[in-house]
Amino acid sequence: MSGTGVTRRLTTILAADVVGYSRLMAADEAGTLEALKAQRRDLVEPKLESRGGRIVKLMGDGVLMEFASVVDALSYAVEVQRAVAERNAEVPEARRIVYRIGLNIGDIMVDGEDIYGDGVNVAARLEGLAEPGGICLAQNVYDQVRSKLDLEFDDLGQQEVKNIPEPIRVYAVKLDGIADSAPEPEPQDKEVPKLPDRPSIAVLPFDNMSGDPEQDYFADGIVEDIITELSRDPDLFVIARNSSFAYKGQSPDIRQVARELGVRYVLEGSVRRAGNRIRLNAQLIEAETGHHVWAERYDRTLEDVFEVQDELTNTIQNRLVQKVRDTGIEGVLRRAPKDMNAYDHMLRGFGLLLRFNRANNEEAIREAQAALDLDPDYARAYNLLAWAHLYSVWSAWADDIEQALERGYEAAQKAVAADRNDFFCYGALGFAELCMHRNDHALAALDRAVALNPNSADVHALRGVALNYVGRPEDGLREVELAIRHNPYHPDWYLLGAGRAYYFLGRYEDAIHALERVKTALPELTTGRLMLAATYVAADRQAQAEAEVASILEDNPTVTLAYVRAMVPFQKEEDMERYLGLLRQAGLPE
Repeated sequence: MSGTGVTRRLTTILAADVVGYSRLMAADEAGTLEALKAQRRDLVEPKLESRGGRIVKLMGDGVLMEFASVVDALSYAVEVQRAVAERNAEVPEARRIVYRIGLNIGDIMVDGEDIYGDGVNVAARLEGLAEPGGICLAQNVYDQVRSKLDLEFDDLGQQEVKNIPEPIRVYAVKLDGIADSAPEPEPQDKEVPKLPDRPSIAVLPFDNMSGDPEQDYFADGIVEDIITELSRDPDLFVIARNSSFAYKGQSPDIRQVARELGVRYVLEGSVRRAGNRIRLNAQLIEAETGHHVWAERYDRTLEDVFEVQDELTNTIQNRLVQKVRDTGIEGVLRRAPKDMNAYDHMLRGFGLLLRFNRANNEEAIREAQAALDLDPDYARAYNLLAWAHLYSVWSAWADDIEQALERGYEAAQKAVAADRNDFFCYGALGFAELCMHRNDHALAALDRAVALNPNSADVHALRGVALNYVGRPEDGLREVELAIRHNPYHPDWYLLGAGRAYYFLGRYEDAIHALERVKTALPELTTGRLMLAATYVAADRQAQAEAEVASILEDNPTVTLAYVRAMVPFQKEEDMERYLGLLRQAGLPE
């Protein structure tokens, strides 16, 4: 045992993830999650204990395990891959859940139930090298098992992998027939996003090299800031955070990422935080050739993190656009906090906010207030506070709707006053104005947000919502489509704007399809469920409308037609009366 209380041991590490998880989730989120749970329950977990293994942690599309015996670990991996292949024979190709697996023997650090260290990182990189349905081994695993198991192997030679300084000798297990059950690669003639007529880039999540998963939020926050600053440049086309972060925890092929997102360049890197020091590595890659356009390492103090982001984004801008700007996106224009602990609270708060449920929303408010206690002029903390209060209004979580609306509007005003160069603050102000039925003011604030950041998918989606309510559903739908191009793996709330546009355009079945997806993903978002109920009535699906309203009232008995009138900002009175009439017919009380 070391002086820090962290135990070390030698073990066999198995890393696995699902091939094409982002594609599967985009096609059918609920169905994919259910199929993944069933596969884990039926195939992945039953034989684990008998092989002396344990699940260290589940990571969305991935799983990390450790085994006392390397022979048992590989035997288990082979059994799982064969069982999955057999099960997939009865599943349509587009819906098959297929794993890649990597195995390594390494010295690890143990902290509670979790494990860390280069041994874990190598296993994860090996998994990324495996074919769909395949298994890749480090040489130390191969040396132990080659004469003990009746298996054949392919020598893949020395492989260089991200964030591992020395090449790794890799072997692939020959598993006849399993590759036949894997989904076919996307055909080259399949429609993919067209490359924009300007330099285009996606910033992938940076690896957290701190050895502490609790620091993921910090690495993610740095990447989000880099995306934000690049997005403000009108000469670049920048993919939004949601779509970049669909690849978090994976080792994707850069060419595939670029093709799926419709960009020419990809930025990847890593962050290590130790006390008051940070080390940031970044590489800018031209995806088609794999050429490293630029790479740099920054060793700085924590207080210099914004200076690092500034330097990094300016370098990328100059490399890609190849000109000096007179209009200049120079410097990180949004203001840095006076206290880095306030930055920590803000990052944690936004992570909670985006879970879209009442308990986490209330915790986000507390994180915003903690940040403001440390820095009373911190614009992003006011911004967080505004969004949290306004979400509580639209989801009927607030005990006092009027008070929550007032607090949200006040916080949005303070956010803009504290930093008039932050597009996100204008986004919050636009949403607040919308909640107060001041639609013209809302559009003015959102127009300012777009001017400050023309690449912001979230702002375009929010502007689409506002345009629907002022009676411009065609324009609203175009804004949502633009948001989705910037953010192909968009959050489901974007579909709320699309659903409303379809409702106004009389395309009720399209609206229902979009709004049902919103309900599945965000069941506590009351405004979406109300729109779904009204659309059911408009589409002559009365029974479903009544069932939806009954479910809403069971979850939140305070929702009434009076609440809807106060909350929903229809500009035209006839639109409001029709909407209320549909909800009245569905059974919502006065």
